[in-house]
Amino acid sequence: MTSNVKRIVLSSGEPAGIGPDLCLKLNNDFPIEIVILGNRSLFQQRANTLGLELDELADYRPEQPAQAGHCCLLDIPLTHHCTAGKLDQANADYVLTMLRRATQGCLDGEFSAMVTAPIHKGNINDAGISFSGHTEFLAKLCHTKTPVMMLATKGLRVALATTHIPLHQVANAITSEKLETVLTILYQDLTSKFAISTPRILVCGLNPHAGEDGHIGREELDIIIPLLDKLRTQGMDLIGPLPADTLFTPDKLKHADAVLAMYHDQGLPVLKHMGFGRAVNVTLGLPIIRTSVDHGTALDLAGTGKADSGSLDIAINTAIDMMH
Repeated sequence: MTSNVKRIVLSSGEPAGIGPDLCLKLNNDFPIEIVILGNRSLFQQRANTLGLELDELADYRPEQPAQAGHCCLLDIPLTHHCTAGKLDQANADYVLTMLRRATQGCLDGEFSAMVTAPIHKGNINDAGISFSGHTEFLAKLCHTKTPVMMLATKGLRVALATTHIPLHQVANAITSEKLETVLTILYQDLTSKFAISTPRILVCGLNPHAGEDGHIGREELDIIIPLLDKLRTQGMDLIGPLPADTLFTPDKLKHADAVLAMYHDQGLPVLKHMGFGRAVNVTLGLPIIRTSVDHGTALDLAGTGKADSGSLDIAINTAIDMMH
């Protein structure tokens, strides 16, 4: 017997953070089955702390038809005992094991999309594992050369030309080839995954005042403007480069489908000011669908019952919408 109901896999993230709390509090009223990746003993411990019942979270059985509104647990061995709010480098590989399992399940067609709870990049690096973030790690697993990170909230989508690199490296990373790849992926995924027939994208300049005709940097004149002109001849609706300090105004955003920022802290502070806790992180350019919450591990809230699940609900809804 087969089922037309689709499955989404949910990685519970850093075990000492709020990821397990959010998974335990999840009310699956979605039209899909959610397979949570995590350690049952850890979940039982956290459920006891939060005063929640774990009995209803059955073991994942892939041979059974998926059921809408159903949550189940795919048990992942935990390397070391975990205490809420206290990082342990010994559990870094546990986090990566969940990501590998979720990604492979999506590539194999076992799951239709993956949603990720927050991880702690510093703890993984402190464990001796080079790790710059979900986006780059998933790209390697999917053999994707250039992933694109995009955050979205009501009224605004912001994609990034560069992601988790030091600020002093950004200018050298803004090349014509890089921007062409990122804008092509952004345009194609807005069309195919978000059903926007002709996306309009606002493009930030790199420098203050978008370079002010070369007086505050030449990246706009030498790289960004020629590249945008080239892509416009291919049919892309691109506006810019625009000064980032005036781009994020209602009159400009109301006619745009997305903004391309040149670096992480150029665009994301505005988006998170608009919709923190109500935003979603989407990785574009992958052969799978991946969404995530817009916040970190919140170690100080783990095990307190105060974690807000709003961003997780939006991440799941966004993944469902992208599965059309």
